[in-house]
Amino acid sequence: MTNSPIRSQEEFLVFGAPVIEAAEIEEAIATLKSGWLGTGPKVAQFERDFGVYKGADNAIAVNSCGAALHLSLLAASLQPGDEVITSPLTFCATINAITHVGATPVLADVDPVTMNIDPVQVQAKITPRTKAILPVHFAGRPCDMDALCNLALRYGLKIIEDCAHAIETEYKGKKTGTFGDFGCFSFYATKNICTGEGGMILARNSEDATRIRALSLHGISKDAWKRFGEEGYKHYQVLESGFKYNMMDLQAALGIHQLKQVESRWQRRQEIWQHYNCAFADLPLVLPAKPEPHTRHAYHLYPVLIDEQKTGCDRDTFLNAMTAENIGVGVHYLSIPEYDYYQQRFGWQPEDYPQAMRIGRQTVSLPLSAKLTRQDELDVIQAVRKVLASSQTHDTMRGEKRGTSEGQGRHIVAFNQQLSTVNHLRAV
Repeated sequence: MTNSPIRSQEEFLVFGAPVIEAAEIEEAIATLKSGWLGTGPKVAQFERDFGVYKGADNAIAVNSCGAALHLSLLAASLQPGDEVITSPLTFCATINAITHVGATPVLADVDPVTMNIDPVQVQAKITPRTKAILPVHFAGRPCDMDALCNLALRYGLKIIEDCAHAIETEYKGKKTGTFGDFGCFSFYATKNICTGEGGMILARNSEDATRIRALSLHGISKDAWKRFGEEGYKHYQVLESGFKYNMMDLQAALGIHQLKQVESRWQRRQEIWQHYNCAFADLPLVLPAKPEPHTRHAYHLYPVLIDEQKTGCDRDTFLNAMTAENIGVGVHYLSIPEYDYYQQRFGWQPEDYPQAMRIGRQTVSLPLSAKLTRQDELDVIQAVRKVLASSQTHDTMRGEKRGTSEGQGRHIVAFNQQLSTVNHLRAV
């Protein structure tokens, strides 16, 4: 076993690096040359194209998924004191958007296998103050939308879908973002469609879409493109106090072409997912569950769980060791109650949400980008096996000091088997 890193520092594998090809670059250059960088015709085209892809009539492009969530919650007419039930296993933007409208976030624990919000836990958290459910399609796996939609119908609740991980995701033949009143998407640099920064809202109701569009640009009635376009200057009204949440044409220039490649890049990530499943099948890791029947997984993240009792190392040791091999990894996510701010504001404690706490303390996301080459894949696989083999060696050596030497021999045999697996994969 070599102590040299799998990759050199110069070859550091960036986690979630996007695929940017000639078409995106040429479109961005054309946009720069056009003199129109802000919200304009390319944003309008991206909205139309995304709406067609999702089978939705109302698509509004914004500058982030956080903005999309905030505007959707405003359009849902939530008032201070209203409660919104959501997942504790999510990025903080989900929670912050709820607080920005003055509503109260309520957490319902996740299913231990799917890592998505558990409808049974949701029902237990519904009170007379509950006005909405905000499901998060974690890692690209759809939530149990039948159960959640039934709860919404029974209790008269809005549904705002957090689809930051779920652009390509489907549930029983229906695309995510089209189940509820609003669907919110992310085009951040690590997402399956990348505009650098950016987001999209799908609104079921056209009146909500009109309001969201105005709110996304200061609350004015016409965007700059329509004010300064070929038809001449158009006066506008300020309809309400809005925000600077609009997307730029320079961003949409990337999104237009990224969307055209969404299926081929989905297929590539599915291939990497399957290679990982094969390569790690014999390791003491908890691998992602198979996609549920009649669903389509977006394969946005490949999260594995590091159980110290099984692997011989804790999650943070694994993170550091992978970084030392010059392989970028992520944490998706520490559970929301782990953060001091939310503990102080809402009194949440991690132990109150045991499934999200356990997952959040053990999870590591391995690289899963369509940009990965076959060699990149193999480097990730070899690094994971090397780190775990090293951890087990150290654990065995500790046992050896206690007078047990058989474990070390077993470890050497196991590690040789692991190297044989990697070499086999290289030959495929």
